[in-house]
Amino acid sequence: MRRTLSLVMLAAVVAASAGLIVTRAIPMPAETVADLRGDAGRGELVFTAAGCASCHHAPDAKGAAKLVLSGGQKFPSEFGTFLSPNISPDPVAGLGDWTLSDFASAVTRGVSPDGQHYYPAFPYTAYAHMEPQDVADLWAYIQTLPASSEPSKPHDVGFPFNIRRSLGVWKLLFASDQWVMQDPPNAAAMRGRYLVEALGHCGECHTPRNALGGLKRNAWLSGAPNPSGSGKIPALTPDELDWSETDIAYYLETGFTPDFDSVGGHMVAVVENFARLPAADRAAVAAYLKALPKPAAN
Repeated sequence: MRRTLSLVMLAAVVAASAGLIVTRAIPMPAETVADLRGDAGRGELVFTAAGCASCHHAPDAKGAAKLVLSGGQKFPSEFGTFLSPNISPDPVAGLGDWTLSDFASAVTRGVSPDGQHYYPAFPYTAYAHMEPQDVADLWAYIQTLPASSEPSKPHDVGFPFNIRRSLGVWKLLFASDQWVMQDPPNAAAMRGRYLVEALGHCGECHTPRNALGGLKRNAWLSGAPNPSGSGKIPALTPDELDWSETDIAYYLETGFTPDFDSVGGHMVAVVENFARLPAADRAAVAAYLKALPKPAAN
């Protein structure tokens, strides 16, 4: 009996140790960005394409106030309601005392400076594809923005989803360093892939998810239920979206569809951002979308 109990305890210790290893947060190696110097001018374009202000400005912000990244917007989901944090340069409430390495780990790995997992409501699974230089440029630009002392508000997430350590398993299951479109057919689609799959994180809204919140990559951009519970986010695949490349690029610049409708909902902010990018980037997104294959059944 004593021997059996000892074996059971040993197995429990081994299992617990394995669990701690599997669920640990793994930051980006510091040497990845150690020698990089960010350019704030280029970082502004990265910031715009990535839609940082769209999620992190105050809920009632207008105009220039949208560049005060005080957070507080709510993002409901079936796992709870997530609130965007303060990512302004404030040294207490924001990111002012972070290093570039801290920032890179947060953006591309979903790991906080104190070694905690971030919830994937923050689209780090898309930003994982960002070029290190773009991360450095983005960091340089954010540091030029106004600081806000507004404290970040806690997420409203109940048990068991409030156990952050479990996100290590979630990342193992659903965080991938593989592009969805493996071989873009041309240079424009290649740039479009970077804008859609990485910076623009379009799949976060336009791709359906499984029961654990992981993206169904085999149904990429095929449309998804609206997290608010009202309606559906449309598909962007060529079998469902019959717009031409010119139509798509024009929509991203003006917000007007080929049938004379206008943009609404969260896409208003997306169009505001893409309208400020070079025309070649909007054309690249269009080239990427038209090169997508028909998705598998949801």
